Amino acid sequence: MIVFSIIVGTFIGVFSTSILRWYLKRNVHFDSFGGKEVIKIIVSTLLVATLFGLLNVFFGYLYVKFGPELTETEMHIFEGYDKIMVQVLNSVFLVGAWVITYLVIKLLLRLNQNRIERLELNTTLKQAQLNTLKGQINPHFMFNSLNNIRGLMLEDVEKSREMLTKLSEIIRYSLTKNNINDIPVHEELEVVDNYIDLSKIQFENRLEFVKKVDEDILDVRIPPMIIQLLIENAAKHGISNLKDGGRIVLAVFKKDNDLYIEVNNTGKLKISKDSTQLGLKNIEQRLKLLYAGRASFKLEEISDEVVAQIKIPLI
Repeated sequence: MIVFSIIVGTFIGVFSTSILRWYLKRNVHFDSFGGKEVIKIIVSTLLVATLFGLLNVFFGYLYVKFGPELTETEMHIFEGYDKIMVQVLNSVFLVGAWVITYLVIKLLLRLNQNRIERLELNTTLKQAQLNTLKGQINPHFMFNSLNNIRGLMLEDVEKSREMLTKLSEIIRYSLTKNNINDIPVHEELEVVDNYIDLSKIQFENRLEFVKKVDEDILDVRIPPMIIQLLIENAAKHGISNLKDGGRIVLAVFKKDNDLYIEVNNTGKLKISKDSTQLGLKNIEQRLKLLYAGRASFKLEEISDEVVAQIKIPLI
């Protein structure tokens, strides 16, 4: 009898809940859940519970009618099997519990799917923003460099040709690195050296450049063009405004678990009213997107020098 009860009970349960699950999947819209959906769930639950109860009564009757003779204990167990309302009420509790479990699982899966979709959307949005920001670098730098070339073209052809060569190397670098978010420090320093050579042609003896870089951080990965932007900002807003020129000092070093990039330039921290501050905003936004607030950027004036500092977490 126990084996019969287990087999038949399992069959009835799977059969009834499969019908209910099929109905819920086809007719209940969880994306626009409302009163109609609640009514559908209640009605379908009651109907399936009735079916569940009737099947219990039917198979119980068959066992009693055609099965082996029952003992007193088995007769006690089967008492009530012929009472349809009792079976239906019991079935309502069982099927209702199944429906609640099903809905909870469905809700959790839906919430998890929404979370995954939001994460994918945020990732896509961040990548699109990064590509936009990196796209701002090339026109901004090219505009300044081409203006310098135009100014020198009629004065010194050889210097103009040399400047074009340096510019082409920098543009090639920026184009090849435009689809990645980080590069080794030593690669970034190469484009910085090209930029300084380009700037020295413009400033002649008015620009002094000092580079202090720890050897053990050359393979650390940083956002591309970020040091170059600091150097460009120092040259454009600092050295170019000084009659006698000045000095730019680049220091890259590791302290505790952070990488520090510092650019000091002679001059005052003065931002003109018509300046878009595109380079500085670019740095801040890229650091925010890439490091989720763990990196920092600050620009301040210390002892007649402008100091720009970027701190990037290494872990």
